[in-house]
Amino acid sequence: MIIGLPEIELFAQGHRSCAGCGSALTMRYVLKATGKDTIVVQNTGCLEVTTTPFPETAWEVPYIHVAFECGAAVASGVERALKKLNKKANIIVFGGDGGTFDIGFQALSGMIERGHKICYVCNDNEAYQNTGIQRSGSTPKYASTTTSPFGSKIHGKQELKKPLPFIIAAHRLPYVATASIAYPQDVVKKVQTALSQDGPTYLQVFSPCVPGWKYDPSQTVAIAKLAVETGVTPLYEILHGKLSLRKIENRKPVKDYYSAQGRFKGMNDKELEEVQKYVDEEWQLLESMENARIY
Repeated sequence: MIIGLPEIELFAQGHRSCAGCGSALTMRYVLKATGKDTIVVQNTGCLEVTTTPFPETAWEVPYIHVAFECGAAVASGVERALKKLNKKANIIVFGGDGGTFDIGFQALSGMIERGHKICYVCNDNEAYQNTGIQRSGSTPKYASTTTSPFGSKIHGKQELKKPLPFIIAAHRLPYVATASIAYPQDVVKKVQTALSQDGPTYLQVFSPCVPGWKYDPSQTVAIAKLAVETGVTPLYEILHGKLSLRKIENRKPVKDYYSAQGRFKGMNDKELEEVQKYVDEEWQLLESMENARIY
């Protein structure tokens, strides 16, 4: 039991996720916040494969599995059907970063534009981990994946991580937030805030992946916490256009976070300095936006 969290458990034990799976913690914490009166729509991904091997399931709420690109569209249909039947339930979409940043973005954008009362949760493990650890729009610069390998000439992925929360915020929806499995109480609070809104909401939860990121399974929470403490993964929420940022006292150097994972193995000092400069600038930008209306 974690102090401050609801005791209810709607994500059952015995699923096939990896030891130390950050994504499994995301599912568990989110469902603690939503309660039993919930319908889950999930894009294809690791957690679909590991939690629903026929005839078993880890889900103790109604659950629909759909293709990578369909989560937000199917959830939109569920929401309209419930309205027609004059029934209520919390509708949650779980999508990985591949099914959210890339393949499923069109459906997600449409869901928000139409104003469906749905909470979309992006389980962000920064690659297409389920299909072979390929790079996604969420994969950070210099990360090694099977499609952006770290070699002698090119050191991993060469593009920055897509700033999806702000792309989503540009839709002017009621609530957008980032969270991390290192801070479960914060995840629960933000899900509850999302569910209290009258309209679509988006929550991006940082969820480390043992095989994709190449670290010891016992270090999942420590890695997630380092990402926040170094400023690599800022935690903030945008409620009705106003941004609130989680403060960090004495940010740690990004090297502490990058050196703890095999996917960044081989980065040189110049590349680490580049990343540190980028993180510092992004952090300054977020601080300048705090308590201001950004839409």
